[in-house]
Amino acid sequence: MYLSPTDQARLDVFTVASLARELLRRGLRLNAPEATALVCDEMHLAARAGAGYDETLVAGRRAVRREQLLDGVPDLVDEIRLEVLFEEGSRLLVLHRPWSGPGGSRVEGAPVTLNGERPRRRLAVTNTSTRVVRVSSHYPFWRTNRRLEFDRAAAHGFRLDVPAGVSVRWTPGQTREVDLVALGTK
Repeated sequence: MYLSPTDQARLDVFTVASLARELLRRGLRLNAPEATALVCDEMHLAARAGAGYDETLVAGRRAVRREQLLDGVPDLVDEIRLEVLFEEGSRLLVLHRPWSGPGGSRVEGAPVTLNGERPRRRLAVTNTSTRVVRVSSHYPFWRTNRRLEFDRAAAHGFRLDVPAGVSVRWTPGQTREVDLVALGTK
C-alpha cells in the first residue's frame, strides 16, 4: 500500500489524537503535541462529515478544554495551522490562540475599554469574487483582497473592530456592513 506524504501525515495525526483521547479517558492532562493532534483530528473529522469552514474551526476550538492541558501548554501553542479537505477542496485553517480565546486574556474586576476613543466608521463591503474571502482582526482593511468592493479611501488607516484573532467572512456576492476602528500607534 502506498501512502502519500499527506496520507502519512493524516495517519500520524490520527495516531497521536487516539493517544490523547486515551490519556483523557484515564484522567490525565495533555502535552502540546497531544492536544494539537486532537484539535487537528477533530477538524479533519468535522470537514469529512460535511461541516463548513466556520463549523470546522468551532470543532477545533471545542476539542480540548484548557483544564485538560498540562501547565504551560496554552502558552506554547500560539496557533494551529492545518490543511483540511472540504467538499469544495483543500483549505488552510488557522486556529489562533486555541486555548485562550479571542484576545488571549481574561480580566476580572473592573471593565476594560478596548480601543478607547479611537475613531470608528461603518462601511458596506461586497465580495465580488467567486470564492469566500476572509479578513482577520488586525489586517489593514484598505489593503484587503481587491475582490472586496468598498470605499478604500474611507478605510485607510482602519482595521475591523472585532476582538484579536477573530475574522470576518464574505461568501461570493455577499454584502455586509462592518465596523472599523482606527489603527493604534505608539
